[in-house]
Amino acid sequence: MRNKLFSLCFVIIMIFSLSLTGCGSNGNNNAATATDKPAESTAPENTGGDAAATTEPSAASGSELSGKITFLTNRTDMIGKEYDEYVKRFNEKYPNIKVEFEASQTDYNQQAKVRMASGELPDVMFVPTIPNSDLPKYFASLDDLGLNDKITFKDFKSYEGKLYGITTGNSTSGIVYNKKAFADAGITEIPKTWDEFLAACEKLKAKGIIPLASNFKDKWPLNDWVYAVPRIIEGKPDFPNEKLHTDTPFTMDNGYGKSLSLLRELNEKGYLEKDINSTNWEQSKKDIASGKFAMYFLGNWVINQVIGAGATSDNVGFFPLPYDNSGTLTAPLSPDFFYAVAKDSKNVDAAKAFVKWMIEDSGYEDFAGFISPLKGKESKLTQLKEFQATGVTLQEGTVDDAKVTEITNKAQLDLPAMAQEFVLAKDPQTVFDKWNKAWAKAKKELGY
Repeated sequence: MRNKLFSLCFVIIMIFSLSLTGCGSNGNNNAATATDKPAESTAPENTGGDAAATTEPSAASGSELSGKITFLTNRTDMIGKEYDEYVKRFNEKYPNIKVEFEASQTDYNQQAKVRMASGELPDVMFVPTIPNSDLPKYFASLDDLGLNDKITFKDFKSYEGKLYGITTGNSTSGIVYNKKAFADAGITEIPKTWDEFLAACEKLKAKGIIPLASNFKDKWPLNDWVYAVPRIIEGKPDFPNEKLHTDTPFTMDNGYGKSLSLLRELNEKGYLEKDINSTNWEQSKKDIASGKFAMYFLGNWVINQVIGAGATSDNVGFFPLPYDNSGTLTAPLSPDFFYAVAKDSKNVDAAKAFVKWMIEDSGYEDFAGFISPLKGKESKLTQLKEFQATGVTLQEGTVDDAKVTEITNKAQLDLPAMAQEFVLAKDPQTVFDKWNKAWAKAKKELGY
């Protein structure tokens, strides 16, 4: 009984410890699963399993790999459906690997940490919010898959030069639009400059169509204006982390000021909802679908929601936001969950083979509405193909600096709320003055 009580206490202590280490970064650089940057070194990795555990799956024929593996997934809706079809195709190449799926019925991040604390990890899973320095403790290196030079966000789940996680797919942000609304307003070409975008908005407004649904009141739909657009304007993926080196991170002539000035201009010209303080998110999807509203500036994830609200797929388009008059288009790229293989899996090679197959052959990214994690791979989704065909450059985000996150929390800085203040203020400079003062004070008190 004492042994059982000791084991239970140990698990509880480990869960508590993991929860504390995982709460540093919250993805303010618009990255879905960002973690702390690499810190101290850890013990060398022990892959466990058979003696052949470090061989490259792609170097061996499928018949040489065997074993049973379990994949803990958050996509409960795919079990018994798409996943069954994936396994059937996977087994055409690897007939002796049996794949089973375990559904995460609760919060995936917390459930994964419970499993980590108990030492009972599934063979394949997604990386929870833990520091990158902890990755070698739980996961096998994926450097032997031959994907390092082909994948996006290679450094997000790496430590001391080794790769431990590969993104399942990526998202971007842009203008989701109703094609019929554009046609009704006489817009025949996609805007590629800010002036062309404003001209399109004016045509829509003249036709009685609200140009852009901002969902201003809900605040979170403004995220891209404060997290993505500033770093794109600056041309610096790490621009949000540069706040660490200044007491005045918010100025009218840097990425923050220029981005929020675009949003302010749209409101002043009457291109947003008539009363931006009483917007309705659920209704806006129906209004975009019907053509009452013409556009969103959001992630590609909203495309299927607009279609689900009544639009036909061929009536929904997607193009990059032209934030200046250069004619050069750039858009943010952010990762979703990251695949990982448990280092103590009894079938490490089989698990790695499955991850590699999911990345290269499954087509999961098209089903989920993502951009492929493989660089340069064109999406099969109509809207994403249209987006990529513009020649847009996709800028990968960077991992949040833990110190910047700490200062942000100390200053109680809420960037989307700051955007609301900026747009509505008589003098937007006073809003920046207020938050620069709070930032400098928090930075000083924390000793940065």
